[in-house]
This record gives sequence, structure tokens and C-alpha cells, in this order.
Amino acid sequence: MSLGLEVLGTNVRAGRLEIDVIARAGEVIAIVEVRTRGAGAWEKALDSIGWKKRRRIRHAGERLWRTRFSKQPGVERMRFDCASVRFDADGSASVEYVIAAF
Repeated sequence: MSLGLEVLGTNVRAGRLEIDVIARAGEVIAIVEVRTRGAGAWEKALDSIGWKKRRRIRHAGERLWRTRFSKQPGVERMRFDCASVRFDADGSASVEYVIAAF
């Protein structure tokens, strides 16, 4: 599966906050929160992104928008995506990607 994203950075600092992945798809900047879980996890990875975490990610993304991306030609908007990586007992991994998750 190809989402057409160009990764611009990983583990990017925005003041005291950190963004897991920043990517670009045409005129859109995607701020991506990545969560992982093993086979024995009680909670799904995407369920672990509570309102406090979403608020911090939004704050970091808005800060980067003001200082960096709003001035770039060809960039029109920003969205907040989530990626979930699940590692199974056999060593395989599966990825779930949610566009505009919050």
C-alpha cells in the first residue's frame, strides 16, 4: 500500500514536544503519531492515543505550522494522522494507518 507520502523528518522537536513523523503529500503536511504494540498487549495501539496526547500533538503541529510550514510555497494545510504497528508472535508486523485521525 502506498500513501504517496514523502517523509520530511522523524522524531522532530517542536520546543519541548516531539513529533514522530512529519510527511508531505502534495500540498498537505501530515503530522503522524506512531504507536506500537506486541502480540500480548491488552490495549490496541490506536486506543492508547488519549485526549491529552492528541492535544500535545496538535500544539506541536500548530507551532511548526506557524514557524515553518505556513511560509512554504505549495503547502496549503496540515492534518494529523496515526499509524499503528502491531508485532505478532511469529515476528511479522502489520500496519494500520488512519488519515486525518483527529
